[in-house]
Amino acid sequence: MIALARPRGTRFALGVLAGATATAAGVALLVVAAWLIATAATSPPLTALSVAIVATRALGVTRGVARYLERVVTHDAALRTLSDVRARVYERLARTEPVHRFRAGDLVTRLFSDTDATQDLLVRGLTPPLAALVAGAGAVAVSTALLAPGGLLLAAGLVLGGVAVPLAAAAAGRGPGRRRAAGRAALSTALVDTIHGAPDLVAYGAMPAAIARADAADAELTRVERRDAGLLGLGAGASALLAGLTLWGTLLLGVAAVRDGVLAPIPLAVLVLTALAAFEIVAPLPGAAARLGTVRAAGARLFDVLDTPPALTPRPAAAPAPAGRGLQIRGLRVRYGPDEPWALGGIDLDVPPGRRIAVVGPSGSGKSTLAAVLFRFRDPDAGTVHLDGADVTALPADTVRAHVTGMPQDSHLFASTVRENLRLARPDATDAELRAVLARVGLDPALLDTEAGTHGTRLSGGMRRRLALARALLVPATGDAGPLLVLDEPTTHLDPDTRAAVLDDLLTATAGRSLILITHDMEALDRMDEVVVLVDGRVRQRGRAAELRRRSGWYRRAVLGIAGGGALSGALQGRPATISSTGAER
Repeated sequence: MIALARPRGTRFALGVLAGATATAAGVALLVVAAWLIATAATSPPLTALSVAIVATRALGVTRGVARYLERVVTHDAALRTLSDVRARVYERLARTEPVHRFRAGDLVTRLFSDTDATQDLLVRGLTPPLAALVAGAGAVAVSTALLAPGGLLLAAGLVLGGVAVPLAAAAAGRGPGRRRAAGRAALSTALVDTIHGAPDLVAYGAMPAAIARADAADAELTRVERRDAGLLGLGAGASALLAGLTLWGTLLLGVAAVRDGVLAPIPLAVLVLTALAAFEIVAPLPGAAARLGTVRAAGARLFDVLDTPPALTPRPAAAPAPAGRGLQIRGLRVRYGPDEPWALGGIDLDVPPGRRIAVVGPSGSGKSTLAAVLFRFRDPDAGTVHLDGADVTALPADTVRAHVTGMPQDSHLFASTVRENLRLARPDATDAELRAVLARVGLDPALLDTEAGTHGTRLSGGMRRRLALARALLVPATGDAGPLLVLDEPTTHLDPDTRAAVLDDLLTATAGRSLILITHDMEALDRMDEVVVLVDGRVRQRGRAAELRRRSGWYRRAVLGIAGGGALSGALQGRPATISSTGAER
């Protein structure tokens, strides 16, 4: 995390210098004031005190100005570093695959609270120790010049207060720091899950249990915070104890030196107040050290996101693929782990420009895995996917997505207007173009200024699917037939009447476009040029829908036995479908 601040090392160095100047000015102010008061007690001429009076004023101004500059410079550098870190996290999440590896509330905590730990480390954990080192060395030098044993005692006290106590605080705070970061994430996850799932939780009578989980997470975080506050208090108390013992030791040594004639009375006052002021240098360090456990745990969680291995091999920028040759898949094989079965076991598929193909099959047959490969959410493990003659793995993901667009199974709608959701596909689209595409998918063009709500909750299920399709249709055309459209379960979660209407409008709106329709729905497949049946990751049947209904096989059994649901399709193969907690079939 410190390495992330390296580009602004000069700013932090200036901050350390300003902080050391402010701290040294504070110590010098007390030292000069001690000399001034002690000397004034001997009733010298006023001219003998004028330099000290001016120095006192100058040091007071210097302390305030230097402290202000230290805060401005270090916070500016830390906030700029924080901005860079957050941008790196956003950039990593923009590659899509890490998003699905973390729960929503936990991801929010990593993105904000854990990222803020960078600032906490740089402002409180880096600058004060370096400033204390510089200013502490100066205070020890002054004390040593006045009385060598006093200087050694002060050095020992500062080492204990500035090194030993912070190390002990850091060691004691490591466990609570991990629990604090984990507790904060658990509370955020419980709250987000409860708020987002409130309708389902209420419907199934599970809201009291969800609230109890949030209360338990809050109680655990409160307990950890109390222990953290206790550690901070112990560190402050230990520093105060060391400061008092060092001050008494310095006073005893100084009195003995004055009695023996080694030290004059006025330097004694300077020596004692130097020891008193010097501990202001190390006072913030135990608290900062106690927080390092939290910072370390937050940093580990942050880098869990940054270090998530990409599902796609990074590719350098390249020119767009030539248009006009369509999609060719040969021997495509994909699996989700070295010991996992093949989700796709070697499929071949051709989609020439303008051709419309439906991919059907039971749950778990690899349909959504095929969509993930085409959307460039993951690389093939074997085989090739060529788009207009170019291997998609040799092209940047964004180049491929300019030629392959559509609707993933979890198309996201943002809490903004319909207009802004559509402009994600084409930011320069005019309102006339947006109204036209809404009309094409069967939506009222007057909806442009309608708020979609969080996750599109202000729109019906059918409207959300139509809006996602409209967004896909807005992607700028590439080639004569436009980009290849991949529609993954576009009618999922819809009632039969809405499903039929949406599917009919969908096929009408995509007329003339290259299309891969991945679906459990057997309606309207007669309008497709070809139906491909996937079972256990392999192509088992292919042909026109009317032909497949006459042949024995999965498709005929599904059409005869299905009643509009994919779960029965899976059951026909002896493999029951899996239903998630949200009711979505997997």
